[in-house]
Amino acid sequence: MAQKVTQHPLDTTVKELLERVTDVKNGDFENNGVKGASPTVACNIRENGKVAERIITKNVSITTNEETGALTIKVKPNTPMEFVYIPAIVTQSGMTDIANNDFYIGKNANVTIVAGCAIHNGNTKETEHRGQHSFFIEEGARVTYLEKHYGETHANRHSDAGVVKMNPRVEIHMGKNSSMQMESQQIKGIDYTVRQTKAELGEGANLSVIEKIHTHKEQYAETQFDVDLNGEGSSVQVVSRSIASDKSYQKFVSKINGNTKCYGHVECDGIIMDQGRVTAIPEITANNVDARLVHEAAIGKIAGAQLTKLMTLGLTEKEAEQEIINGFLS
Repeated sequence: MAQKVTQHPLDTTVKELLERVTDVKNGDFENNGVKGASPTVACNIRENGKVAERIITKNVSITTNEETGALTIKVKPNTPMEFVYIPAIVTQSGMTDIANNDFYIGKNANVTIVAGCAIHNGNTKETEHRGQHSFFIEEGARVTYLEKHYGETHANRHSDAGVVKMNPRVEIHMGKNSSMQMESQQIKGIDYTVRQTKAELGEGANLSVIEKIHTHKEQYAETQFDVDLNGEGSSVQVVSRSIASDKSYQKFVSKINGNTKCYGHVECDGIIMDQGRVTAIPEITANNVDARLVHEAAIGKIAGAQLTKLMTLGLTEKEAEQEIINGFLS
């Protein structure tokens, strides 16, 4: 039986931001969460550093450390299927919101975690969210982790915008034969971000990461992946899709260490538009004769032939560009 605690009602702005990063309408996680969850949806809505709403279930517990404010989320072993929403919303201009969440996923559990963050900066002050998520995944557990980042300011209409920053850090500890699928998207409106992911994989563990980032104006986005393949038969696949428009800059750094018989594959594809810039820095290290590591990178502008083909179908050049961008990031 699910238990729900509401600290205060969600206002319209918060509900709209929640939908941006979780796809749940009207902030109603109890009834509009992912269909098919068993037995129901667990969630913790963080608003300006405090708990606005929390739902726990028989399989998922969520507790707060009263001294630090950190969350501990525990999923019981053998949980057949559970959805957990841990979104963070910041609407207080000038705030630096620091969130620390520890996830303990029990043996053979199956869970989907949605942990998006949205900032509405309605003033000229710098506003930041720093999310620290640590995962401890036991043997045979399966985790799907979905993360969307979104920012907006009153300067979507004016020129004196307050800066929006997001600096997430994810640490992953994977047990024997566990798996994790991680999908991260930066939708729009983030002026500065450094995204760090560090993982260590045990025997037979598999980590799959897909990252999609589109930057505009003079935004800066840096991604750092650092993965240690420690267990025999462990594997990692990292796919990065980046588009740098206007005068924005993106930097992608990947470090894969193959310390035993293992497999690692990193793929970075970047599109540059206007005066945008993209840098890809691969570092793959094989510390064992049976380690197989691959890195691929391709960066360039949209091919003229692609634009021409779509324009012959009646699209304008801008419409054709947008179609290509949508397909690239889908």
